[in-house]
Amino acid sequence: MGCMFSHLAAKFAFFPPSPPTYHLTKTPDGKLSAVSSASSSSSTFPSAGDPSLDVKVVKTRRGNKVTAFYLRNPNARLTLLYSHGNAADLGQLFDLFVQLKVNLRVNLMGYDYSGYGASTGKPSEYDTYADIEAVYECLQTDYGVGQEDLILYGQSVGSGPTLHLASKLPRLRGVVLHSGILSGLRVLCHVKFKFCCDIYSNVNKIKKVKCPVLVIHGTDDDVVNWLHGNRLWKMAKEPYEPLWIKGGGHCNLEIYPDYIRHLYRFIQDMENTTTKSRLKKIWQEIRRRDESTGCCSSGLDVSLAARNRAVLVVVAVPSSNAAAALGSQNVRNALVGNV
Repeated sequence: MGCMFSHLAAKFAFFPPSPPTYHLTKTPDGKLSAVSSASSSSSTFPSAGDPSLDVKVVKTRRGNKVTAFYLRNPNARLTLLYSHGNAADLGQLFDLFVQLKVNLRVNLMGYDYSGYGASTGKPSEYDTYADIEAVYECLQTDYGVGQEDLILYGQSVGSGPTLHLASKLPRLRGVVLHSGILSGLRVLCHVKFKFCCDIYSNVNKIKKVKCPVLVIHGTDDDVVNWLHGNRLWKMAKEPYEPLWIKGGGHCNLEIYPDYIRHLYRFIQDMENTTTKSRLKKIWQEIRRRDESTGCCSSGLDVSLAARNRAVLVVVAVPSSNAAAALGSQNVRNALVGNV
């Protein structure tokens, strides 16, 4: 068991960029701003005082200070809380955040885990849970964002803190799992039983999520096998039509045009989903189940119907420029036309 745990820890060690790709400074009026590190090729941040970006430092219940970026979109109705993978920091992701903010028409909050970027402490599974809880509290207190207007987005290891928080928020608007994992141990080997030393047990937490879940995964992912995404989708209580990107790997899904198109469609559907309509849908499903008593076709589970609509997305060879794929006005027009 100890050997198994050692292999698990080695496989799922956190790899924060060293040195960080950015640092924080204070303006004369005391506001925080982000500056790209001289040795990095990370993003160019807006000038200090730019209203489109707020740089925040929030304290977690475990005593660490976590850095977060809040990107404001004046036309947004929803907010996206983005949890990144285990080998990037905010400096590397900022350009992507800008493109998502613009093309999805959302406010976006991204944060660095403890020990990443300008965040203090050392990264661990339980620190990432405390990190996302603190950032969510910041969204509530500083920006008035309730769970009804929030979509949680987790990429790779970020699916762990994402599902941790999602399992605690019964009125959450939606969840996106991008190259998500079933658990740490299941990345190493295909097992169907539980180990006490496992980390990020998403396989258990996905069952507690009560909102629509979009799963995005590449069929050629050689880090987290596509089967992880497929099973998470099948286990979701309210699965949204998934996006299986044929030929997609672990870290390149953003460059495929279908990525932003499908994600935009999900956001639009979540915008059009009100609390009243969600409650009505839940009661209709309960009524159908009661009436069917397990023998009538009219009692078909909504989640099963959604699963039957799954499609394997076949896409062309993507452009090497991810930002261009995301930012293209032609793509934006196509998105609007297909909703």
